[in-house]
Amino acid sequence: MTTNPEMIALVERYFAAVDAKDLDGTLATCAPDCCITVETASVQHRGRDLEIRKMFERLFEHFDTIWHGNFHHVADEEAGTIASQFLVRNADYDGARQEKHNCNFFHVENDHFSAVSVYMSGENTLT
Repeated sequence: MTTNPEMIALVERYFAAVDAKDLDGTLATCAPDCCITVETASVQHRGRDLEIRKMFERLFEHFDTIWHGNFHHVADEEAGTIASQFLVRNADYDGARQEKHNCNFFHVENDHFSAVSVYMSGENTLT
């Protein structure tokens, strides 16, 4: 069983890897059969090494800088779930910036994400 502090550390390690555009580090937090669903856009990405990898490759190519922070986590170690509310700041290569207030729900199995549900304000950046 993954404890609440371990789940919080996993979420924050995931976002630190995303912010660093560390593809291998980002994918290392996901189980091979992970599914990331952008609920607010009705988009699903299935499989860490195929669809999820491609999703992050596109994200990293699109933005010059990516930042996630101001986290608020609620974890339930018995259920293996954690909800995380946070702020996102992205800047593309021409300097345009966007800020979002998002909430993700993570399912954790064997210290990896088995499923992630993303609720994103504004434009879907996880195409």
